[in-house]
Amino acid sequence: MKRLQLYVSPGCPDCAALKSWLTARAILWEEHDLSQPGVADDAKRRLGVRVAPITVIGEHVLYGTFAEQLPRLKALLTTKD
Repeated sequence: MKRLQLYVSPGCPDCAALKSWLTARAILWEEHDLSQPGVADDAKRRLGVRVAPITVIGEHVLYGTFAEQLPRLKALLTTKD
């Protein structure tokens, strides 16, 4: 599996839900804090978005609420639950 990149903001409930879902499935990710200097600008430049949460798996970029991301996330990670 390609390394999952997760762009989050402190206090973001959708970010917390996404991290909890990933943790429950033992899926590892590399976390990027959008509140840190330059991270949001880099995300906007590279990914075209800087609103948390942003999930990157290979060439796939998912953004929006946890509920909006979940169907695509399951398909990309081939999870059943």
